[in-house]
Amino acid sequence: SYTFFNQLSSLIQIIMSSLRFKAVAEAFDRKVVPVEMPKESPEVYYADAVFNRQRMFEYLPKKTFDQLIDAIDNKRPISRELADSVAAGMKRWATDNGARHYTHWFHPLTGGTAEKHDSFIEHDGKGGVVEEFTGKLLVQQEPDASSFPNGGIRNTFEARGYSAWDISSPVFILNETLCIPTIFISYTGESLDFKTPLLRALNAVDKAAAEVARYFDPEVKHVMSYLGWEQEYFLVDASLFSARPDLVMTGRTLMGHESAKNQQLEDHYFGSIPQRVQAFMLDLEIECHKLGIPAHTRHNEVAPNQFELAPIFEETNLANDHNLLIMTLMDTVARKHNFRVLLHEKPFAGINGSGKHNNWSLGTDTGTLLFSPGKTPRENLRFMAFFANVMAAVYRHNGLLKASISSATNAHRLGANEAPPAIISIFTGSQIAEVLDRLEKSTDDDLITFAGKEGIDMGVAQIPEIMLDNTDRNRTSPFAFTGNRFEFRAVGSSANCASAMIALNAAVAEQLAEFKKRVDARVDREESLYHAILEEVKALIVECKPIHFDGNGYSDEWKEEAARRGLDCETSVPRIFDAYLRPESVEMFEKTGVFSKLELKARNEIKWETYTKKIQIESRVLGDLALNHIVPVATRYQSMLVDNLVKLKTLFPVAKGNALTARDLGTIENISEHLCAIKEETERMTNARKQANHLTCEREKAIAYHDNVVPAMERIRQHIDKLELMVDDEMWPLPKYREMLFIR
Repeated sequence: SYTFFNQLSSLIQIIMSSLRFKAVAEAFDRKVVPVEMPKESPEVYYADAVFNRQRMFEYLPKKTFDQLIDAIDNKRPISRELADSVAAGMKRWATDNGARHYTHWFHPLTGGTAEKHDSFIEHDGKGGVVEEFTGKLLVQQEPDASSFPNGGIRNTFEARGYSAWDISSPVFILNETLCIPTIFISYTGESLDFKTPLLRALNAVDKAAAEVARYFDPEVKHVMSYLGWEQEYFLVDASLFSARPDLVMTGRTLMGHESAKNQQLEDHYFGSIPQRVQAFMLDLEIECHKLGIPAHTRHNEVAPNQFELAPIFEETNLANDHNLLIMTLMDTVARKHNFRVLLHEKPFAGINGSGKHNNWSLGTDTGTLLFSPGKTPRENLRFMAFFANVMAAVYRHNGLLKASISSATNAHRLGANEAPPAIISIFTGSQIAEVLDRLEKSTDDDLITFAGKEGIDMGVAQIPEIMLDNTDRNRTSPFAFTGNRFEFRAVGSSANCASAMIALNAAVAEQLAEFKKRVDARVDREESLYHAILEEVKALIVECKPIHFDGNGYSDEWKEEAARRGLDCETSVPRIFDAYLRPESVEMFEKTGVFSKLELKARNEIKWETYTKKIQIESRVLGDLALNHIVPVATRYQSMLVDNLVKLKTLFPVAKGNALTARDLGTIENISEHLCAIKEETERMTNARKQANHLTCEREKAIAYHDNVVPAMERIRQHIDKLELMVDDEMWPLPKYREMLFIR
């Protein structure tokens, strides 16, 4: 039986190793999948799959079209009669384009999207069916709410929830299905999604910012929030992905020694795009353009097999819808090209992780960008008023903004000398910093001036003068001013942008409303409007100095300095989430109408529960791989070394045999130490998980997983990664970093 067991174990090992090498061979032999190119230019087929204003004009009666556009532009609800007319035209357009089903497409608190497909058919009363789509079906649906995360707002037996059409985001066709963007709420009215509070936050900042903007331009009616996201991602060959259970189950490698060559030569960033990848990118861009997603920029990122896609700026609600849609598209298109997309913030240790930089700005309906310096003192005062209020909002709610981008996955990336630190600060650049300093100390109303763009003469006749922007970039800053917008760099690649945009827009809305009250009070005391605004701006600059930092955010000195300044320096994700329930956060969200206290409590329950479950899944996968894949392989290799050592000792004289076998003996001892440590740490991790699972409080459970389970996982990984360098390469069962990261 012992011999049979050894033979069976050898056979299994041979099969596992052959699967790895087969996957590697397939990956390197892949051919470029040809892309079916449209005959027309993008401007012809752009938004073909979107019921945009052009399609509305074609398929809706003139009166219906005018009323719907008026409702969209002025943020008014539509009547049921209007909805019926819109539904009729929408269905005709959808069926003309091959759609036979429709769905309310919403963003539950899972972080992804959800959809339930219904066909257009209804009974005709004569034993047959007829295609029908009414305004009632368009405007409202009732998906089951009990199986989505709700944080205790609803019991399992209380299943009713409602989705309602968001008329500000256009309907589109995906996979022969008419997709209707909607909000999602419970039977008792609480939001169970990301879109509802995002729309509330955007309405709040619209109202508050417009009132301040009217100090400078009475014609302003609305202020729009704009978002330009930059989506980073990794591509891995499908065969290699399938051979890594940790990638399949968790989206990241739970073990794996770094490759001898990774990103240290800095040769991948902005390098030539591999042909297979470029074919994928082109295919993805075509699909994006058909869906009205303005995909614009593509390039290699810093880490090997890491890339980026960025669109043209859009209104924040629409931009967020498009980002969620593109995350789905990326996976679908990647499969056609025998790739798998990794959106995890840190799929590979030792190289850069992936973020989703959120470039955020505000603009008026009169065409003014509120974060752009002007040419006159009055225009510059407007710029400084909005700039200072953003600084104040970020300063007062820096812990909340950090909580809005924190997760079990993003925790691997933040503060890892490749991404912004887990401390929120604002980078302004030298020119803005100089103006802030002058304003703080000034008593002169006319000192708000900015230098124009300066040029650099390269001294080469063929090269024109290079014009410099009014600020440099600081990649170590989590919230950086970049010329006419702020870049929230700390958002994770797998995140729903809405989480960060809700917190940011709501905080700015609260701050602008408070600013207006204080300015109006000064004017009531017979101060001039210009002077009242200037004095309030100066007060904000003084108050918010601790949030301003233009230095190296990676340095240990900054961590110490940030703590002295009173900024939130917490690094434990479950504890970071506490910021949502601080009195100032609850007050801000309630004041702006974005969240009730009940909704905040429910969402935090979900955040803690999600954190726990993600770590729980990872620890279970790691335990399985450690005990059922790595330990048997290392043990078998160790047995081979022992057999070889015994044979050497019998073959050679004692003195020579000892010299020959000393190194093998040391290797055997090292393997034993690592094997013992893996078994002990796996048992310790399992026990820690069991103890945490007995806790009934979601917050305490998440903290227990963070404090006890995660460190054990890291220790297990260290020992496995050491074994990877010691065990025979042909025996190692999992594709290695050098095999996964350099597919062309």
